Amino acid sequence: MQSYQDVFGSVDRAVLIPFFVLGDPDPQTSLELIKTAIDAGADILELGIPFSDPIADGPTIQKADIRALEQNIDCQQAFELIRQIKTYRDIPIGLLMYYNLICHYGPEKFYRDAAAAGVNSVLVADLCVDDAREVAGFLEDNGLDSVYMVTPNTSRQRREEITRLCTGFIYTVSLLGVTGARSKLSAQVVPLIKSLKQQTDVPICVGFGVSTPQQARDLADAGADGVIVGSAVVSIIEKNLTQADHGKSELADFISSMRSAL
Repeated sequence: MQSYQDVFGSVDRAVLIPFFVLGDPDPQTSLELIKTAIDAGADILELGIPFSDPIADGPTIQKADIRALEQNIDCQQAFELIRQIKTYRDIPIGLLMYYNLICHYGPEKFYRDAAAAGVNSVLVADLCVDDAREVAGFLEDNGLDSVYMVTPNTSRQRREEITRLCTGFIYTVSLLGVTGARSKLSAQVVPLIKSLKQQTDVPICVGFGVSTPQQARDLADAGADGVIVGSAVVSIIEKNLTQADHGKSELADFISSMRSAL
């Protein structure tokens, strides 16, 4: 199975990481859209399992969660979609999760089944680094990478603790707030990237608010090892719910333009 290290070590540019909510707008369309993104140039995937109270997410991804939940997507169905993605292409996959889902499923079983499906890492958005020991054993036992978030108001001392625990990459939140496309990057993100680059060799991937090729280029120029694009991708799906191709052509053009910018 291809690892994060394989991807980051094989390219001389920042990698592109689109985000999808699994099962949005329905399982088969979700799978086809993800395949489209892979073919258009995605290097790594960040995938969400739909949850009713995604506190880190803005309206665009919240609505995607609702659409997927209306299709009764649960963890088992999400793992089946991941298996199909990995059959299509051996691409690294990170889950961005909420802890309620893991607890309900059963933590030991969740991490075991995630690894068996082909997941590379699990980031729990509402589990802070102080509680990392609750899942560290499950990650290690199943050969999964750990990914934690750093934000613009994370202290340098706390950043050192987070970077020490990250084995996959550091999810660098570009702004204070929830997910959602923004017209310009936060003034805080470039200094944050530069500071992190001085602290660690772990890849730094920036998300939250990234929505245009120029923003992706600016982050790469600042030293980001990867760019995570979520709400801009999900909004394409939302805009094309009634279209025959469900937005595949628009998504392919968008992913291609983001990849080219990097």
